[in-house]
Amino acid sequence: MKEQRKAERIKVDLQARWEGAVAQHEGSIVDLSSTGCFILTNDRVNLGELIRIEIELFKDNWVFLWGEVVYQISEMGFALRFMGTDDEGQRALNEYLHWGIMMTRAPVKV
Repeated sequence: MKEQRKAERIKVDLQARWEGAVAQHEGSIVDLSSTGCFILTNDRVNLGELIRIEIELFKDNWVFLWGEVVYQISEMGFALRFMGTDDEGQRALNEYLHWGIMMTRAPVKV
């Protein structure tokens, strides 16, 4: 499978709430970039479905985004491509990603 991601991503363990066409659900985000994420959940979605997602970046600090389902693994989860957020939400996401990328590149003291 060809790698299609255009933004650097980080491995995370973030709580998320999401709302699709039918109901509200919860899951865990395990992969995050400025352009999308992967959510672990056994709830069903449809390719192309528009999802409203809330991500807890820091304790009690939630960011609200819209995304389109671009990939799904049955009973495991799905990938979203972010479609938009407000300026404050985008700024918080970018700060979190910058911090996360810097932490993964930090030298390890032995």
